[in-house]
Amino acid sequence: MALLGCIADDFTGATDLANTLVSEGMRVLQVFGVLDADIELPQADAIIVALKSRSIPVEEAVAQSLESLEWLKTQGAQHFFFKYCSTFDSTPEENIGQVSSALMEALGTSTTIACPAFPGAGRTVYQGHLFVYDKLLSESGMENHPLNPMTDANLVRWLKRQTDAAVDLIALATVRKGMDAIRAKLEEESSSSKIFVVDAIKNKDLRAIGTAIVRYPLVTGGSGIALGLPNAYRAAGLLPAERSKAALPKVDGKQAILAGSCSSMTLKQVEYMKERCPSCQLLLEDVLKRSGLVAEVLEWAKPLLEKGPVLIYSSADPASVKEAQEQGGALDVGHKFEDALARIAKGLLAEGVRQLVVAGGESAGAVVNALEVSAIRIGAQIDPGVPWVEAVGEQPLALALKSGNFGGEGFYEKSFRLLNEATHE
Repeated sequence: MALLGCIADDFTGATDLANTLVSEGMRVLQVFGVLDADIELPQADAIIVALKSRSIPVEEAVAQSLESLEWLKTQGAQHFFFKYCSTFDSTPEENIGQVSSALMEALGTSTTIACPAFPGAGRTVYQGHLFVYDKLLSESGMENHPLNPMTDANLVRWLKRQTDAAVDLIALATVRKGMDAIRAKLEEESSSSKIFVVDAIKNKDLRAIGTAIVRYPLVTGGSGIALGLPNAYRAAGLLPAERSKAALPKVDGKQAILAGSCSSMTLKQVEYMKERCPSCQLLLEDVLKRSGLVAEVLEWAKPLLEKGPVLIYSSADPASVKEAQEQGGALDVGHKFEDALARIAKGLLAEGVRQLVVAGGESAGAVVNALEVSAIRIGAQIDPGVPWVEAVGEQPLALALKSGNFGGEGFYEKSFRLLNEATHE
C-alpha cells in the first residue's frame, strides 16, 4: 500500500517527481492513467498517476484528476501531491488553479501551497515571481510556448485568474525562519479556501516547506517541493530510516531519440546531437500531406540503427512553430506531430529499439500511450529531473522521458552513456 499518492499533469513531469522521491529514499511506481482497481502492483511508498491534462479543456482535467485521486485512495494513499511543471505551464484562466481547487474540495481541506521551485533545474521563486536561472519566466523563452505561453512571472497574480480560492504569498523571509513560521502563516484564519504561493531559491527552503506542509492532505507544485516530504514521513515513523536503492535490470538494444519539444534547451540539444548521429526532421507539410511519412522515416532509420542512435525530431524555432499554428491551429498541429512520433515509436520498437529517449511532455505522453506502457520503475538520474526508467511488462524497454527545458546541451549522448555504464540488478 502506498503512503503518498501523486497526480501529475504530464508524463515527463511525473517522472521528474518520481526521480526526486527516489533520490530521497522512497520506492516509487509510476502508472499512466488510472488503472483497474484490482490490478496487482509492485510494492511502493509512492504511486504517481501520470496524466496528459496540462493543455486539455479544464473540465476534462478536473475530471481526470478527481478520478485519479479516488483510485489512489484505493491504493492506500494518505497524503496527496498535485504535480505540475516547474515553469507553471498553464493558460491564464485554467488548469492549475481549477484542478488544485477541485482536489482541495474533494479532500476537505481549505489550505494548500503552490510552489514550482526547482533550484537544481534553475527554477526559483522570489517575492512570488518565478525565475528560470537569471531570467523572469516571462523573459526566459516560455513566453513563446506553443500551447501555454507564460507571459507573466508573478504567480500570485497568474493563479488568482485561475481559481476562486484566495491566493496569498509566503515570502522568503518567512521561509528562512523555518517550519514553525511557515506553519503559522499557513494556519492564518481565512473565510475562504486559500492557496499560498511559497518562495524558495535553495533546496534548504524546499525541505523546510515540505516539512511544514506534510500535516496537510494536499501539496501542489513542481518536483522540488517533494524534497522535504520523505524525511517528514520518517520523522513520523511512516518510512524506514534507510532504504537501499534498487537498480534496474540491464536493457540491451538499439537506441533512438524522439524530440517533440520546441523549448530553447531542446533545440540546443537537437543541434548538438545532429552533429553526432543521423537525424531526420518532421516538417509540418510532410506530416499533413504525406500519408506514407511514418513508413518512410522508419525505412530511413532501419539500417542506421545498427550503428548507433538515430534522432527524429519535430522541434522547431518559435517563428516556425507560430507559422505552423497559423496554418492548422495550435492544438491540431500539436496532435498531428504527436501522432506521427507515436507511430514512429511503435515502428522503432518493432525494429529492436530498447533504449528510447523522448523529449517533451506531450510527445512523451503520446509515445507511452502508443507503446501501451502502463507502469514504470524509476532508475538512475541522468540530469536533475530526468531518470532512466524501466517499463513494467514482459518486453524490456528503457525510457528517458525528458521535459523540454531539462538537461544540458549534451543530454542525449550522456543518457545512453550512463545507461550502459550503470550498475544493474
